[in-house]
Amino acid sequence: MTTQFKAIGIIGRVRNPKIKETLKTLIDYLRNLNQVIIVDAETADTLKEMDLPTTPRDKLGKQCDLLIVIGGDGSLLHAAHAVIGQQVPVLGINRGSLGFLTDIHPTKLEKIKMILEGDYILEKRFLLTATTELHDKSLGQGDALNEVALIHDTIPHMLEFEIYIDNQFVCSQHSDGLIIATPTGSTAYALSGGGPILHPTLDAIVLVPMFPHTLSNRPIVIDGNAQIRLVVTPNNLSSPRLTCDSQGWISAPPGSHIHIHKKTQPLHLIHPRDYNYYEALRSKLHWGKKLQYVE
Repeated sequence: MTTQFKAIGIIGRVRNPKIKETLKTLIDYLRNLNQVIIVDAETADTLKEMDLPTTPRDKLGKQCDLLIVIGGDGSLLHAAHAVIGQQVPVLGINRGSLGFLTDIHPTKLEKIKMILEGDYILEKRFLLTATTELHDKSLGQGDALNEVALIHDTIPHMLEFEIYIDNQFVCSQHSDGLIIATPTGSTAYALSGGGPILHPTLDAIVLVPMFPHTLSNRPIVIDGNAQIRLVVTPNNLSSPRLTCDSQGWISAPPGSHIHIHKKTQPLHLIHPRDYNYYEALRSKLHWGKKLQYVE
């Protein structure tokens, strides 16, 4: 079969028996199409009986030109971080609960053949980069496809911080924290916090307060190229944490500055040709179906 993808990387959350079953089916399907496949080493460890070519996850992006992820949106988030530097496009097979990013059903793998032949929709989703500094010394950096979140430490309590956008003071805030989300992340953590849904083509960022002390503190949508700075005031009695897509955390002690901006490299996300964003929203969020009526 003629394909524009020379080697296909595969990642799956193998602890789930259903994902393991889909992995085997996918590998057999791609082999029947005479495709070159390279399996993430951790994923392949539970499929030893299949005699698969493997590579460590951090090297997968250099050896494949398409990555297929089996799992939910969380699995795709983790996988995206492994290949974002090489701009390898990512395709998701949904074995999770919602699946806003992983939209191919495991019983419809024939859609992959069409994608391999070049019949697909390519989206570019931007990420955020967050850096925490204290007295001009870097405490850590992370990238986020969904959101950057400033949260309290292990004991829930109010945080005090200031928000600046493009060096202009916006407000001070007392709250449980703040979610800074991309359009991709607007249907994730930010949505549960009361934030708006942003269409993925928008060049915008949303800031969502988490349980603010002042009820007039509301979510705000800003330009996607804005430079965001959070200042953790010295009045805090403990060190908040900064998380990027909930992958680990960076300490943000009192007096620290957090800088957040758009990452240069976007994620290339592949959808089948019949992908419909509004249909995904309607089915995942259980919105009302089209009404049947007599005109």
